[in-house]
Amino acid sequence: MSERGLKQKLMNVIIIKKSKQEAENMDFKDKVAVITGGAQGIGRCVAEEFQKAEATVCVIDKQQGDHYIGDIADKQVLEDLAKEVIKKHGHVDFLINNALPQMKGINECSYEEFQYALNVGVTAPFYLTKLFAPYFARNAAIVNISSSRDRMSMPQTESYTAAKGGIAALTHALAVSLAGKVRVNSISPGWIDTTYTVYEGPDAVQQPVGRVGNPLDIANMVLYLCSEKAGFITGENICIDGGMTHQMIYHGDNGWSFNP
Repeated sequence: MSERGLKQKLMNVIIIKKSKQEAENMDFKDKVAVITGGAQGIGRCVAEEFQKAEATVCVIDKQQGDHYIGDIADKQVLEDLAKEVIKKHGHVDFLINNALPQMKGINECSYEEFQYALNVGVTAPFYLTKLFAPYFARNAAIVNISSSRDRMSMPQTESYTAAKGGIAALTHALAVSLAGKVRVNSISPGWIDTTYTVYEGPDAVQQPVGRVGNPLDIANMVLYLCSEKAGFITGENICIDGGMTHQMIYHGDNGWSFNP
């Protein structure tokens, strides 16, 4: 591994240790966090960070495991989940709408597939918020996971991009509707490698911060937005992408080239 790769690996270790310390410093004891898509990837990391901070975590995911199993595109699943959470805990402090909609483009995506992506990415967050609305505790917070694709695109990504753009817009609408009751914010991740792979060469150096992101980059912001430290923040979208969306890219400039 190159010197740059070793530095990146060391940086990942530092991030993990720092996140543990920060989680311990946040007071989430006896708080109830509901996380959709929390069995893998970013969602799993968010769940683990809440658990480190002594929160009670309720995960729903289609993947098998020791959590509530179900497809959030199904209205009945959402209603059953809400009933179970309230029956067990009586209230909700944090709702993290993280479940991943499918990515298909206009050439291949059917009407039903596009609708399914919107059900997972927009309708479910809306409906879960509606179901939990009477039960949100004082100082409750919602964090919606959008994507940097809510503002930029690649070809053949319409179902995913539409869902992520929808949840970003839903965020500021809910923030106003729930003003004084629940703070609502969203995060737009860029390239996040859920295996914590250390990248070298162009994949890393093209990023203004010099590395690819990992789930803790997102989980740390989720916990911050749920904490009282973020008490004056609502209706906001925070893009965590290493600065990629702020680069102006033209053929022949700054080392970039386009090869159609």
